[in-house]
Amino acid sequence: MAHPHDPAVDGRGFTTLSVASILSESAVRHADRPAVFYNDEAITYRELWDQSRAYSGALRARGIGRGDRVAMMIPNVPDFPRVYYAVLALGAIVVPIHLLLKAEEITRTLQDAGADLFIASATSLAEAAPAAAEAGVPFMTVLLPADAPGAIPRLEAEAAAAEPITRIEPTGPLDAATILFTSGTTGTPKGAVGSHLSIIEQVHSGLIDGVQVSNQDVTFGGLPLFHTFGQTSVLNMAFRAGSAVILMPRFDGDQALELMVKHQATVFVGVPTMYVGLLEAARRSDARPPLKFANSGGAALPVALLEAFEEAYGVPPHEGYGLTETAPTVTVNRFGEPTVPGTVGQTLWGVEVALADPDIEDRIEFFEGEGDLGEVIVRGHNVFKGYVGREEATQEAIVDGWFRTGDLGTYADGILTIVDRKKDMILRSGYNVYPTEVEAVLARHPKVAASAVFGVDDELRGQEIHVAVLPLAGTEIDPAEIIEFAKEHVAAYKYPRVVHIVDDLPLGASGKILKRELQRIYSPAK
Repeated sequence: MAHPHDPAVDGRGFTTLSVASILSESAVRHADRPAVFYNDEAITYRELWDQSRAYSGALRARGIGRGDRVAMMIPNVPDFPRVYYAVLALGAIVVPIHLLLKAEEITRTLQDAGADLFIASATSLAEAAPAAAEAGVPFMTVLLPADAPGAIPRLEAEAAAAEPITRIEPTGPLDAATILFTSGTTGTPKGAVGSHLSIIEQVHSGLIDGVQVSNQDVTFGGLPLFHTFGQTSVLNMAFRAGSAVILMPRFDGDQALELMVKHQATVFVGVPTMYVGLLEAARRSDARPPLKFANSGGAALPVALLEAFEEAYGVPPHEGYGLTETAPTVTVNRFGEPTVPGTVGQTLWGVEVALADPDIEDRIEFFEGEGDLGEVIVRGHNVFKGYVGREEATQEAIVDGWFRTGDLGTYADGILTIVDRKKDMILRSGYNVYPTEVEAVLARHPKVAASAVFGVDDELRGQEIHVAVLPLAGTEIDPAEIIEFAKEHVAAYKYPRVVHIVDDLPLGASGKILKRELQRIYSPAK
């Protein structure tokens, strides 16, 4: 039956929701508790929100308001949350930018996002300032000394002269909150638009199903905050719970362990490369923080690494899975329940997962068998609004109401296992080879700190299997022993034929190893 249009039924309603309330309400509920530890400084929730309100006042005086897009390029220092929540409190959209981008890439990001203002730390001026000029975007800095030469506007100075805001600008649940550019591991980065609802519901379901942080906890914040994992699973989740966050601008295993012991960290959230760093540090120091929970994401965590971390630190890493487009968490090995090593666990509340035929792209064809290997598809409160300015890419990603992840996995008994990225799969002589399976084997080699298996074009076999191996500190590896070790544990068509011993591995924003970069380096010149 058709009904006449009724705003009470069909309109957007009057519900308001803002990610900025995560900090503003904790400033009341946990006013005198530390929000962040940075160097030897402890900033309380009340102090941090007051500072953020002053920044909001300065931005409002510049005309920033609802729907405006403010780019920020700031490391893991107190100015990141100050600016992040200041922008959101005005109803504006925050656009965090990767700290390692060069001027040309920053310019493209500013243009793609449609930025109305760009705030960068003094440490990024060399690349950020020319990029802002090229893009024609107004530019401000934080952390620039007051006596520095030049006339770049300083946010701190304008905040000191501005009237702080007194309350958050109301936004609707589905209003855009963030534009986060994907890491680019599968092509040109695209700006994924996240809503206030997706981020906040992610935090709430995550605190129930995942981390269960309280105001008595101290969370290690070494993940880059410009990335979705650091923003949601560290900053927003910890601040919602009233947990203190240890800020660390650049991850180093030994320094991380030292900070975690100093501030008595109880929660560690990291990517596999950070777990490797902490394990290395544990071999050089007997000091240990009182960890009660560890969470891993961003890339597959080899079971051998999981077991070694539990032995060294007394807690098993709870592996999860997510993407920039899913705010980010889709599944997690839940806190308080036994972990299932090698899997990424069960869905968050309100999130659905299924498997689809990866070769059919214009519609969803479900794989229903328990042992099926298919493309992981997702729907729920965590799914993004689309790619900014990229309607065609959005339509390719959202098919029949499901977000296609591009990852291959199995889903049995409510537990998801990621096998590999669809585009990372190697096709050698007609056989499918999944790099994570081989990497999990190599993680058990006593001299291997980390490895990355990737395919290189080969005229005879289609693709040949290569591996870049990072040795443990103080060890030397003969490539032949890697090949022999792999041969003992995987089928003949799966073991690497070419081994590259490396001093470091190229990492993306979230700590993922950039296999596309390795392919570029080691592919034969044409």
